Amino acid sequence: MIDTAFVSYVTVMSITPGPNNLLLAASGVNFGLRRSVPMMLGITLGCVVQCALMTSMLAILLSWMTVVRLPMAAIGCAYLFWLSWKIYRSGSPKEGEKQQPMNMINGALFQAVNPKAWLMATNVAILFTPPDGNMLHHTLLICIGFALINLPCILVWVVMGDRLRQALRVEWKLKMFNTIMGGMMALTALWLLIGEVRHALN
Repeated sequence: MIDTAFVSYVTVMSITPGPNNLLLAASGVNFGLRRSVPMMLGITLGCVVQCALMTSMLAILLSWMTVVRLPMAAIGCAYLFWLSWKIYRSGSPKEGEKQQPMNMINGALFQAVNPKAWLMATNVAILFTPPDGNMLHHTLLICIGFALINLPCILVWVVMGDRLRQALRVEWKLKMFNTIMGGMMALTALWLLIGEVRHALN
């Protein structure tokens, strides 16, 4: 159930660096806090949907995930590599360009290919689902608790990016930041992919 362990686990997984938080920080820098809010809400919504699925259909999904886990991880990591390239290539919008941050729907859908989000949802379902009781009631509590913890954690990354925005007005500084964030995203994807390959081989 929702207890100190649940709060601690979701907080750590939500606030530590990963694909979501790197994207949010980059969006905060490039587009500001206000324009990044829909993506942030979408990310939390997508994670909540994952938790609901994993918690309410644990047995079926776990057997299914063992078959498709590696292919899904490979697709997700390939998408993360593509995103890292997009972040690296982004810069201050030129006149006439209409760059936009990820919207709420895309933020939610991104969780479908985010290996860290699936790992988090799976662990929440395994660790915090009781063996008996009202499953619908429990799933609702898990989802509400997750959203209330996750949203402030990822907000930290958008705010940090928004605050950095003023310091990165100079084009070469913004380019350096985007290069670092793109590199970190690529390293995250590589780390996740290596972990999944090792898991599949064991």
